[in-house]
Amino acid sequence: MDAAHKQTELDKRYIRMAMIWAGNSYCERRKVGALIVKDKMIISDGYNGTPSGFENVCEDENNITKPYVLHAEANAITKIARSNNSSNGATMYVTAAPCIECAKLIIQAGIKRVVYSEKYRIEDGINLLKRAGIEVLYLPVES
Repeated sequence: MDAAHKQTELDKRYIRMAMIWAGNSYCERRKVGALIVKDKMIISDGYNGTPSGFENVCEDENNITKPYVLHAEANAITKIARSNNSSNGATMYVTAAPCIECAKLIIQAGIKRVVYSEKYRIEDGINLLKRAGIEVLYLPVES
């Protein structure tokens, strides 16, 4: 098995793991999971949800996502900040295309590669990542 094929198989495994991790989200409208991998080790994880200590309810009575809900990418990156790990040069696996706010965090965290499995109608986050020289890979997951 060549290196490219091996990397694709690893990418598929990690994105499936991110999908499983998304299941931890209490959000009803959309569950998103993220993993940060460096040197074949998962160094952080995250899913979308409310900040620590808040009630685990993401939507208001009109089924609109509350403005303080954190995205999976932001949760994974902020976890790194509280650990002894560095995300510099890492790969982020995320189940949904990053928004522009998360793209800014990904760039600042030194993440060099982003693999995502679900496209979003607004692609400004993906475009910003590419502009920053980050390798972006869309990898839909076969069910």
